[in-house]
Amino acid sequence: MATTHKDADAGEPARGPLSGPSSRGRRRADAERSIAAIVDAAMTAFSENSEVSMVDIARVAGVGRVTLYSHFSSREELMDVVMAHAVKEANAVLGGEEAKETPAREALGELIRSSWQILGRYGRLQVAALRVLGPERMREHHNEPLVRVRNIVTRGRREGVIRDDLPEDWLVSVFYSLLHTAALEVDSGRLRPETAADALEATLLSAIGA
Repeated sequence: MATTHKDADAGEPARGPLSGPSSRGRRRADAERSIAAIVDAAMTAFSENSEVSMVDIARVAGVGRVTLYSHFSSREELMDVVMAHAVKEANAVLGGEEAKETPAREALGELIRSSWQILGRYGRLQVAALRVLGPERMREHHNEPLVRVRNIVTRGRREGVIRDDLPEDWLVSVFYSLLHTAALEVDSGRLRPETAADALEATLLSAIGA
């Protein structure tokens, strides 16, 4: 008869390497936890220091460099995922489409301030993302949030409170560009954080309003 090998400690039959469905499920779960930890660490690290290294991000995430690079082969790939995550969170905070009963000019002012609040929460993340991903990719990440701006502009034109002498696409771009320019100005020290929201609202309402 064949002899069954026993585990010396547990007294159980010895098993070969785990390779079944449950093992694959555990590996997937471990990988998902590592990815989540890396993305969270990157969001925090980039928000505090736009020049943070991949090595520092791995340390904050509690993973090794090999693990980090097995999931994200480059700084650009990691930043792309981080920005997608940040925009998803921003959308959740901003909620659904603006309330129809709110006058368009008032809704625009509220959106400016809430957008600035969210942008300010991420600190230098946007600055770092712009450097790593470039302006085109950054704009693509913001296409969904900018739908709210377009909805308000469209409604404001009907109400006569948003200018209609310029293309709608241009007005949406003005909103996006000024918001991110304000973030760059605050990061460079040329605009004080405590006055940025007022300056941004006054400038945008003047530029877009009828």
